[in-house]
Amino acid sequence: MKQSKISRRSFLLGLGAVSAAAVLTACGGSSTASSTSSAASGSAASGSGTVYRTLDEIKSAGTINIGVFSDKNPFGYVDENGEYQGYDVYFGNRIGEDLGVKINYVSTEAANRIEYLQTGKVDIILANFTVTPERAEEVDFALPYMNVALGVISPDSNVITSLDNWNADDQMIVISGTTAETYLTKNYPDIPLQKYDSYATAKNALENGNGVAWANDNTEVIAFANQNPGYTVGIPSLGSTDTIAPAVSKGNTTVLDWLNEEIKALGEENFFHKDYEETLVDTYGTDYEDELVVEGGVTGAAASSEAASSEAAASSAAAQ
Repeated sequence: MKQSKISRRSFLLGLGAVSAAAVLTACGGSSTASSTSSAASGSAASGSGTVYRTLDEIKSAGTINIGVFSDKNPFGYVDENGEYQGYDVYFGNRIGEDLGVKINYVSTEAANRIEYLQTGKVDIILANFTVTPERAEEVDFALPYMNVALGVISPDSNVITSLDNWNADDQMIVISGTTAETYLTKNYPDIPLQKYDSYATAKNALENGNGVAWANDNTEVIAFANQNPGYTVGIPSLGSTDTIAPAVSKGNTTVLDWLNEEIKALGEENFFHKDYEETLVDTYGTDYEDELVVEGGVTGAAASSEAASSEAAASSAAAQ
């Protein structure tokens, strides 16, 4: 496997310690690719017009609709057999198993993740969804399961290492509805953005030279650099360090509460480390595992504090 062209130290600086105050949170399950979903009728959130199904309604129907990416390897993608695979899908499979329902995976793009929840097309979004205050006004996020920052990738022939003194004739590739688009629009309004609707079209645009660089989650651009010779992640960390979490329709407390308890329980068995080792280790290796993975919804300093408390308690018990 091609080695990443950024140092592990640079990447770790990009992922840093995440604030503990991050926004909270099958049996025979099918993972066959599907781009549509039979949006089952559900409960309407009071006064909002948002339609969703409660946990009991999902169990009664025997199927849960989960929105995932179909073109974002290794997080959510469709393999040569037409089956959904990836880090988010591995988690989705466990959700279906523990709920005792079948899974209907619904292909989503970054720009319609919120829409799919608000219209009841899906019950849960597991599509590399970064938690932001703006998004939290429209959907409810569960506890996080991964750390992420933004990064910028460019061809080896013209490696972009800074966004300062940007050439007005150069365009930056972004995907509509992503945190990269939001961040650049707010903080670098003079950089022309070339927007695409999917990860596949954005990658093609970079390969075709439609823009001088591509800004996206650093996990994604690092994966691209590893898998495609001729590209370098010149900016491994841009903006703040954030978290990725499942999302549900605003006000769907029954599903949200179940997800939070599920994530806590899975943390006790180090589920997300197993998920990483099954789906991400070939791309990122083992060096980044502890920096990327969030177990039990506990991030950064909170995780360190919790570990220290557990160690202190064990030492105290041993001394008695």
